[in-house]
Amino acid sequence: MPTLVFVYLIYGATQLVKVSYFDPRFLVAMVFLTTCIIPLLSMVMMRLTKNITSFQMNAKEERVFPFSMISLFYMITTYLFYLKFRIDPALLLALVAITICVIILTSATFFWKVSAHMTGISGLVAIITALALKFPAYDYLNQVVSSIIIAGLVGSSRLYLNAHTPGEVFTGFLLGFSVCFSAFYWLL
Repeated sequence: MPTLVFVYLIYGATQLVKVSYFDPRFLVAMVFLTTCIIPLLSMVMMRLTKNITSFQMNAKEERVFPFSMISLFYMITTYLFYLKFRIDPALLLALVAITICVIILTSATFFWKVSAHMTGISGLVAIITALALKFPAYDYLNQVVSSIIIAGLVGSSRLYLNAHTPGEVFTGFLLGFSVCFSAFYWLL
């Protein structure tokens, strides 16, 4: 999801985000590497070493270690982007908000199995919605509607696959939406 958020902010919200120091493709590639590829490789290693029994991680107890590692990766990524890259404040805010979502999600995993998929997609919905409200001069209607439809499809698929209960899906949506909306509406 961080990669998708970066792609959206760099290429879809061009009036807001100005990327001048680095090639935008480089930034997207770095986010993809640090928030997707490296965590994915760590998950494969956890599976090979039998720290997790499957990639679905059906039990909440099985999600604690992988989510903790992913939280660590996101914190390191955010810290390095803050220190080493001269990126637009909106991009840095997105990374901070996403990292906060992942940390809260990881903390909740000790008690309940909240939908990480819904947390991620609702964060994107929240960012697009906050931008639409803050910058009404730009037409965000299609983007808002499209993101809501995609979030509905993701939530429906989580329920259809019996991966989560409706409460877990709804809580995931509330978590991602509230953190990301608050960040982009009040801090941007």
